[in-house]
Amino acid sequence: MGGDHGVRVTLPSIADFLRAFDDCSVLLVGNEKLISPFLTDHPAIGSRCSILHTEEEVLSSDPISVALRQKKSSSMRLAIEQVRDGVAQAAVSAGNTGALMALSRFLLKTHPGIDRPAIISALPTSSGHCYMLDLGANVDVEADHLLQFARMGALVAQLRDNRTRPRVALLNIGSEDIKGNQLIKSAHQLLMSSDLHYVGYIEGDGIFRDEADVVVCDGFVGNVALKCSEGVAHLLADRIRFEVSRSPLRKFLGLLSLPIWRALKKQMDPSLYNGASLVGLTGVVVKSHGGASRQGFLNALGVARAEAIHNLPDRIAGCFQPTES
Repeated sequence: MGGDHGVRVTLPSIADFLRAFDDCSVLLVGNEKLISPFLTDHPAIGSRCSILHTEEEVLSSDPISVALRQKKSSSMRLAIEQVRDGVAQAAVSAGNTGALMALSRFLLKTHPGIDRPAIISALPTSSGHCYMLDLGANVDVEADHLLQFARMGALVAQLRDNRTRPRVALLNIGSEDIKGNQLIKSAHQLLMSSDLHYVGYIEGDGIFRDEADVVVCDGFVGNVALKCSEGVAHLLADRIRFEVSRSPLRKFLGLLSLPIWRALKKQMDPSLYNGASLVGLTGVVVKSHGGASRQGFLNALGVARAEAIHNLPDRIAGCFQPTES
């Protein structure tokens, strides 16, 4: 029910998802009056869907306290409860990010040895993609948290990309040892002493030059970096369209180069990387961008399926020893 477009995007994406993966079924949590007509029009899809009806929603403007304490029948909360209770193997939402994180942490909890969940997503690079975390869940962190993020990110890269020893880097304002604040320097020492394949500091432009498979940072820096990269991608697309349309000759040349632009769009389209996981929890929860297109939400569903198949939460739990009280 969430996101900028609601069922106009999510339901067609779910139909595409079920056509692509015949090993899945979907529990749709939301307003049955809005969902049922679509399933009636698509009987082949409807046979693999069930509906958990609720008319209560977490709005994008709702404070986290409202989502936690007042909206106990919201579609977001009920969806996460299905994962907690073992009814579903993963939950996907395009709704309020803060509420989704708070509800997920409250209902699912983190594994022993993991202090905080983190948001991780793939970003395009010159030769494929890398994973970056945290992307907004934890604004203030300690060095130990960044080490935990690194371990979780490395496991995601191992499972989803079959990388034996993912390269882990720490995002910093320079590559020299003297650069960075005390938090970064302390995390740097912890990572150097770990069993991870730590390659040291990475600068912002190095993310896209494929200098690491996993990039670690706090949620404030990560979210800013993510939004900046998305903004630059949209800016380039808009400028190309504008320049191509400025004259008949440019339009003609643009048509000649259309295969190049299509290939570039296929590689750089943000919707192909939509689907950020909340790692560190006892269940799979995936956040879709609120403005995601049909293709983008489909990708988020694919991320959830992959993590459920790999049983990512339990695999992450195995990387951490319980802390003594």
